[in-house]
Amino acid sequence: MGMSYGYGPASDRNEMIAVIRNAVEQGVTFFDTAEVYGPYINEELVGEALLPYQNDVVIATKFGFDIQDGKQSGMNSRPEHIKQVVEQSLKRLKLDAIDLYYQHRVDPDVPIEEVAGAVKDLIQEGKVKHWGLSEAGVQTIRRAHDVHPLAAVQSEYSLWWRRPEEALLPTLEELGIGFVPFSPLGKGYLTGRFKADATFAENDLRNILPRFTPEALEANQSMVVLLEDVAQQKNATPAQIALTWLLAQKDWIVPIPGTTKRERLTENLGAAAIDLSADELSQISTAASKIELLGARYPEELEKRTGL
Repeated sequence: MGMSYGYGPASDRNEMIAVIRNAVEQGVTFFDTAEVYGPYINEELVGEALLPYQNDVVIATKFGFDIQDGKQSGMNSRPEHIKQVVEQSLKRLKLDAIDLYYQHRVDPDVPIEEVAGAVKDLIQEGKVKHWGLSEAGVQTIRRAHDVHPLAAVQSEYSLWWRRPEEALLPTLEELGIGFVPFSPLGKGYLTGRFKADATFAENDLRNILPRFTPEALEANQSMVVLLEDVAQQKNATPAQIALTWLLAQKDWIVPIPGTTKRERLTENLGAAAIDLSADELSQISTAASKIELLGARYPEELEKRTGL
């Protein structure tokens, strides 16, 4: 997402293709995009970058919004809309079938059973291999899974957003559904890069997030300090410790850290080689749970888009 949308201006296309291909060379096999990232230009980027590697990777994309004049204009998961936009995503991604097709946000105007039925039709037609939900609640997940089994659920999860531990993770474990945490580095905050005086580009989504106000950036530094302390002991970086902790929670968790820089890609992948003992993981979890973080994850309008 961040290569094309959400965190300031889109990055240089040729360099982003090089970063994606470097990821494949370093062993990455799972790539996540969506039609609204841009819109459209991120799917085109991913399609071009991964064309030589299609047999070696899994590509996920998402549907669920109306797009008018290059901008989101409300949610739309009507079956006829899904069956229209899947054709466009297939073309942009240069695929015969989408490996994993997510509903991007739960549409309150369309019963999830209708959504599941539409995607089930696409699976039977061979246009989609597996499907998932993004930012859905456990009731919606169960109803969708009853119509056609979900392969994955995507939602935010990290040391600074642990709500999935309450109900989501137990539900996914019960149903045998994989979990794909986005923003596993807290939209960059857990790397330790941002102090109270941090500023963001005009079209950076962090400008509207309560946890990225100057007050919150300052107040939440104790989480970064915790990661820095552990990182120093392990000869690692705070970002690596945050990812290592996340990977250790369940063996069916596949985080999707984003980056536009090759050196950060290599750093992120290094997290998989770091060993944290059960005791160390418990100490991190306990210490983090005692930190009272300032600021909501989303403004109220965006939080309403998360499902029940």
